[in-house]
Amino acid sequence: MSRMLGTVSMGLRAPIVRENDDLAQIVVDCVMQAASNGELSVRDRDVVAMTESIVARVQGNYVTVDDIAQDVRTKFGGETVGVIFPILSRNRFSICLRGIARGCKKVVMMLSYPGDEVGNNLINPDKLDEKNVDPYRDVLDLNQYRHLFGYEKHPFTGIDYVAFYEELIRSEGADVQFVFANDPRAILPYTKNVLNCDIHTRQRTKRLLKAAGAEKVFGMDEIMSAPINGSGYNEKYGLLGSNKSTEDKIKLFPRDCQDLVEDIQAKLLKATGKHVEVMVYGDGAFKDPVGKIWELADPVVSPAYTAGLEGTPNELKLKYMADNDFADLSGEELRNAIKTKISEKDGSSLVGNMAAQGTTPRRLTDLIGSLCDLTSGSGDKGTPIVYIQGYFDNFTAE
Repeated sequence: MSRMLGTVSMGLRAPIVRENDDLAQIVVDCVMQAASNGELSVRDRDVVAMTESIVARVQGNYVTVDDIAQDVRTKFGGETVGVIFPILSRNRFSICLRGIARGCKKVVMMLSYPGDEVGNNLINPDKLDEKNVDPYRDVLDLNQYRHLFGYEKHPFTGIDYVAFYEELIRSEGADVQFVFANDPRAILPYTKNVLNCDIHTRQRTKRLLKAAGAEKVFGMDEIMSAPINGSGYNEKYGLLGSNKSTEDKIKLFPRDCQDLVEDIQAKLLKATGKHVEVMVYGDGAFKDPVGKIWELADPVVSPAYTAGLEGTPNELKLKYMADNDFADLSGEELRNAIKTKISEKDGSSLVGNMAAQGTTPRRLTDLIGSLCDLTSGSGDKGTPIVYIQGYFDNFTAE
């Protein structure tokens, strides 16, 4: 009988990890326990992945509000700082903002509108048309913003983020002024010292600001990029990818993960004789069609992965071949013709081949990481380890 299952993604339950736990052994033990229970059978080119959260927890990669404040004060001098393009988030940004405000006398907060970089809307975009506002040209102050758009709340959290961020900044003893604009250079009439908080556009933002005369420009990736008083840090991403831990502490994106994934791969090879690919994953790179929120608030989907996960898919479109190359065939004859066509792939790129059009040219780590994020969720499933089988199979696999 032909095999019926293709790709299968399974969330593996794991113990609650603590700092300095042996995460590599924990992951291997979870996989082997599932195998001994008959819940999976380890095969070559399976993928085991773990959420970045448990990696950072084991590393003890945390920083406090005071750590952030000290770093901001050192870099900017403790005076006025323009904080531009933050995402609208209590979990992702509010504790960071508390530290930023604690480290300066005044925050000039510039928010992009109608929404932030990852799709959280300050206002309904249709209101821009109603009010004849051009978000790419018009720079608004707080009074203009309130007059035009009122006090709209986020549909999921019920939070007016303008009011929320204003109260938070003032609670740290700093003054605050709001600007609404989408050109980073709009901050420069207010201050030449700028902390840009955008994630995926941060390099362009820094370049534009420096070329326009900004004096001190740092990104969120440069705050907590080195330890403060023995704190955690991330030399590559700084505060990007951080999450709220307590009201006074955040967990940073994990660092130095490559040895971990390679250690797990080696341990599984020794235990099973199978070559399993391993990765660490964060936010999946997908967009919610209803809420319009793009999930990727981490700087990358995967900060570390084994070599077999490098690259992009190199696939043929079955329906294209069925409707074009083999339109006159059906049944077993069609099945065999398509199998033969797939088996003739030689590993060279299929870019430009009409039979490959419509396949997803995204990186394997982004695709698999998104699958993992959807499988594990972010709530109480208790499955921070994901095991995937059949991802690299195709129509010919039996």
